[in-house]
Amino acid sequence: MWRLLLLLCLLAAPAFAEPRYEVVREWPALPEDQSLGLCAGVGVDSQGNVFVFHRNARVWATPFPEEPIPEPTVTVLDGRTGKVLSSWGAGEFIMPHGLTLDHEDNVWLTDVGRQQVFKYTHDGRLLLTLGEREEPGDDQTHFNFPTDVAVLPDGSFYVSDGYHNTRVVKFDAQGHYQFEWGGKGEEPGKFNLPHGIALDSRGRVYVCDRSNARLQVFDPGGKFLAEWKGPQIGRPYGVCVGTNDHIFLVDGGDQIARQPGRSNAVELDPDGRVIATFGSYGEEPGQFRLGHDIAVARDGAVYIADGKGRRVQKFIPVKP
Repeated sequence: MWRLLLLLCLLAAPAFAEPRYEVVREWPALPEDQSLGLCAGVGVDSQGNVFVFHRNARVWATPFPEEPIPEPTVTVLDGRTGKVLSSWGAGEFIMPHGLTLDHEDNVWLTDVGRQQVFKYTHDGRLLLTLGEREEPGDDQTHFNFPTDVAVLPDGSFYVSDGYHNTRVVKFDAQGHYQFEWGGKGEEPGKFNLPHGIALDSRGRVYVCDRSNARLQVFDPGGKFLAEWKGPQIGRPYGVCVGTNDHIFLVDGGDQIARQPGRSNAVELDPDGRVIATFGSYGEEPGQFRLGHDIAVARDGAVYIADGKGRRVQKFIPVKP
């Protein structure tokens, strides 16, 4: 009888039980004297280059320091070799958070210390600034700890705003306010720390509702469509969408005083079905102490920014 039960359990095991991604060891290839510090945001451009938004020696403290981080805070890596291609952002940011590459390879950044959202060229020339420096607010021209940006092909964009305002705000391509939705709560369409945001090819908006431990899905106008939650989803910190409209998210765990014991990445299909999970809590290659953001390249490689682990890692699909 026990053999029959074992066979039934094996047959019922989900398809993603076998790993579909493996970590690329010895990536990135940083100089020996370089440390990124807490890696908050990660993104991939159209050429497969990886952008990391990091804090160097800066740590989260209340109140935030007033002076910017003196070292470069944006590091660009060769996606294939992991070698450093360039770096910029020195003396600009107080508390780096979100990073997004748009369809023209512009770089969007959020700084929860400066209370602002920025659009830069690929090589670090400032194009647009939203919000008032170090002035929190909840109106059309202020943010309160903005966390991430998602950009449409026409240049309009959404901002998840964030730790205190618990809303999503839509702007046109020139940065003019259009509309918003959210507010604090547990009901559909409400948030308790919208931490990451991404768009699929149909314009659906995916929001990591971190402290409610769910991923919420909206139409382009902010109408609630679905929520995805459960043990396999965990507590989403970062989200991105692949070229096949598969959704990738990173579960940062509960971050309680004792060892969290959980931190992994998840791949879902457009209907929210789990396709694969990979990674775990820890400090070994392929593990995370605090998965903070995630990005996927056109070739299917997945990059994960580990906050407390102070590193970014690369995963590649395993061939069948």
